[in-house]
Amino acid sequence: MPLECWRKSANAMRRWAVSPSLPPPAAFAAATLGLGVGPPQARALASAATSPPLGHCSPPCPRPRRRRSLCSSSPSSAAMTALAVEEARRGRKQLGMDPPLYDYLLSNVREHPVLRDLREETASMRGSQMQVSPAQAQLLAMLVQILGADRCIEVGVYTGYSSLAVALALPESGRLVACERDERSLEVAKRYYQLAGVAHKVDVKHTLAVDSLRSLLECGEASSYDFAFVDADKRMYEEYFELLLKLVRVGGLIVMDNVLWYGRVADPLVNDPNTISIRDFNKKLLEDKRVTISMHVRGTSNNVS
Repeated sequence: MPLECWRKSANAMRRWAVSPSLPPPAAFAAATLGLGVGPPQARALASAATSPPLGHCSPPCPRPRRRRSLCSSSPSSAAMTALAVEEARRGRKQLGMDPPLYDYLLSNVREHPVLRDLREETASMRGSQMQVSPAQAQLLAMLVQILGADRCIEVGVYTGYSSLAVALALPESGRLVACERDERSLEVAKRYYQLAGVAHKVDVKHTLAVDSLRSLLECGEASSYDFAFVDADKRMYEEYFELLLKLVRVGGLIVMDNVLWYGRVADPLVNDPNTISIRDFNKKLLEDKRVTISMHVRGTSNNVS
């Protein structure tokens, strides 16, 4: 079933159908808001939650048999790890699809060869589950093109898969501010920006994202950006959002990743700091009249538009 992204303008409502890539409990909110809606300071907002981390077990893993040492490792564990790495390399990321269906989906994603190489290299790195799927990156790139975006911001770059997809979608005069604090992963991203020929479009900020965003405001860049994507520290979501609301123009789009946090936000027994922060953030957005929001659950048979 398609995920439907809505962009509201002063004159009409337009609708685009996008192939799904992420299953329950994953969610991707691709929301859009436009001019002439709500107060003058209204911005567009999109929220997103990606698929469960690699190795996430669903249904629950069986308990070990009695008399078996809990310290012992089993051959199946190594096999599952190898499978998780292979799925990351291919971009599957626990999509909840059987292999033939996923292969069909991937065969219909226009993945740039440099993006493919980056995805495969990232699969062997620590934290590879943070990389977005090829289908999600294609959606982000399409949103940038729909907006006619020229200036974008990404908070949380990791090895650069989503930022590279966005940079490839930008015109030659486009600019992407890429904020990432991890030097090792950022070096990988910069290498692939060069390989794809888009390094001139990407302004890398190797520091805390909050400091980078504040610096942009201090340099007089308020309301000068068209699009922003956030996939970073969940406890900082509210602060990132408030800063981006000042940087993104009216009619622009802000995409927030992981707003359902693998389903944990709906579980009253889960109260870790990240989950609490995302719950609070979602509640605040629901009541925020400055923006129009839309949260989409994506999967093979379950979508909310």
